[in-house]
Amino acid sequence: MIEIIVFYPNSKINTGLSITEKRSDGFHNIETVFYPIPLCDTLTVEPAAVDATGKITFTCDGVELPNNAPADNLCCKAYDMLDADFDLPPTKINLHKAIPAGAGLGGGSSDAAYTLRALNNLYRLQLSNDKLAYYASRLGSDCAFFLQCNPAFGTGKGDILEPVNLSLAGYHILLIKPPVSVSTAQAYSSVIPRKPQYRLSEIIEAPVSEWRNTVFNDFEESVFKMFPETGEIKERLYREGAVYASLSGSGAGVYGIFKENPGEVAKLFPGCFCWKHGF
Repeated sequence: MIEIIVFYPNSKINTGLSITEKRSDGFHNIETVFYPIPLCDTLTVEPAAVDATGKITFTCDGVELPNNAPADNLCCKAYDMLDADFDLPPTKINLHKAIPAGAGLGGGSSDAAYTLRALNNLYRLQLSNDKLAYYASRLGSDCAFFLQCNPAFGTGKGDILEPVNLSLAGYHILLIKPPVSVSTAQAYSSVIPRKPQYRLSEIIEAPVSEWRNTVFNDFEESVFKMFPETGEIKERLYREGAVYASLSGSGAGVYGIFKENPGEVAKLFPGCFCWKHGF
């Protein structure tokens, strides 16, 4: 019997994001709090027969498919990375996308992290969590977060993680993504790094109702200028009763946190990707 691994790579929101300095390697140091949400893709990994096109067969379907070629997909890069060290068997990977691309939700990073886990399980590579995190960090700055997927305070490039005391239990989230995508390079291009006055991991311990005046995402200023509809979505969420609203990551997804179920609020955003969940 052929063994098949099925995982459900989840997404995340950023609760606050400060860009603190430009690094000598061209990246930026940040401070952010990652919070996992159960908006998930479906990843299927199984052994495959050798074919003329190479060792990996990759297919992708679902909502808002990435524009890059299969070889550029992070799932394929995860396979290639482990294949270089372990000479993996031919493998078939199918990715069903439910997490929209270019939304600041970490969908691609999550898919890559779960691909590492799936290959580790399928081929019994016996890689430790630390070793998986090493590979994940080579794929993307926030990939390592998705290996543990608990609320975490991220520093460095977002790859240095500390546990954080944060729970949204009892709240509801409404996520809206307009039909635009923000590349990370675009978002960083107009940001001026600055040191935050207070440590974000401490600020978010205050009640969610107090975050509006204390918890900020440094990408909002530039992204809202490039795509005014994102800023308008944030303001509309507040008008409809959100106790906190923010751009996630570098956008273009904007989420609102509500004390009560937001009901039919999503209907106010026609043409947008909408998702809601009660924690």
